[in-house]
Amino acid sequence: MKTYAAVKNRIFELLYEKKLSIHKLAIDSGVAPSTIKNILYGKSQNPGIVTIKMLCDGMNISLIEFFNTEEFKNLPQELE
Repeated sequence: MKTYAAVKNRIFELLYEKKLSIHKLAIDSGVAPSTIKNILYGKSQNPGIVTIKMLCDGMNISLIEFFNTEEFKNLPQELE
C-alpha cells in the first residue's frame, strides 16, 4: 500500500470512529470541504503535512495518533 492510500484510509477511519461528516470536519479543522473531498476521492494524492495537522486538530488528535497505526508502520518505501 502506498502512503497516499494509507492517509486516505486513516481519514475515513477517523471520520467513522468520531462520527464526523466531511462538512463537520471542515468546520472544525478550517480545511475547505473541497480539499477534504479531493484527498478522500483521489484528486489530491499528496496532501501536505500542514493540511493533515489541521485535520488532526479538527478531530482533536495529534499527528502521532494519526500516524501511529499498523498500516503506517508497515508501509513499503515509496522509492522503487
